[in-house]
Amino acid sequence: MSTNAEFRYRTAIFDLDGTLLYTLPDLRTAVNATMAQYGWSEQSVEEVRRKVGNGIRRLLIACVPDGEQNPQFAAAFSTFQEEYGRHQFDTTGPYDGIPEVLAACRARGVKTAIVSNKIDFAVKDLNDRFFHMDVAVGDREGWALKPAPDSTLAAMEKLGADPATTVYIGDSEVDVLTARNAGLPCLTALWGFRDRPELEAAGATTFVERPEDLLCYF
Repeated sequence: MSTNAEFRYRTAIFDLDGTLLYTLPDLRTAVNATMAQYGWSEQSVEEVRRKVGNGIRRLLIACVPDGEQNPQFAAAFSTFQEEYGRHQFDTTGPYDGIPEVLAACRARGVKTAIVSNKIDFAVKDLNDRFFHMDVAVGDREGWALKPAPDSTLAAMEKLGADPATTVYIGDSEVDVLTARNAGLPCLTALWGFRDRPELEAAGATTFVERPEDLLCYF
């Protein structure tokens, strides 16, 4: 992937949790409030970190004993949604450097979008609160979750993005696969929810140590 003066990406598609936003403490609070209500084991930050990335339903499936087969799962998922709604802004915020990177992208005329496995209305709310990107797309009926390319391709269409000058930015194996499935190069963030060996095993090849390092690509 080139970073020389002759080439710069003109569109950036960002993952949300672990790439733009640090959300683990609030997710853990909601998970453990749910676990406590139903008498299940508390989850550590590390356990929640390893289970995020595929949407909140799959997070809870991974935390609840027997997952969706548990007869209390549907009620527990409803509880979790309520708890996360109460706690999602307790400590959640952008990673250091992200607001400055996005401001620089806007100044350089780079189109930006968020693509997340969070429910669509929540992604739009978070974008309005923290980022003000051109497009924000989440989980909605009729679209497969990442790593399927549906939401990424929809965001690109809304932006009028040229695939040849578009890059995907994420922090997990799901993001590596999403970029691949959408036919895009991937910049993999090392400040997020996965360790480098996990990311390399998933096929990541281009790593970014700090948010501000993204700017050499735009």
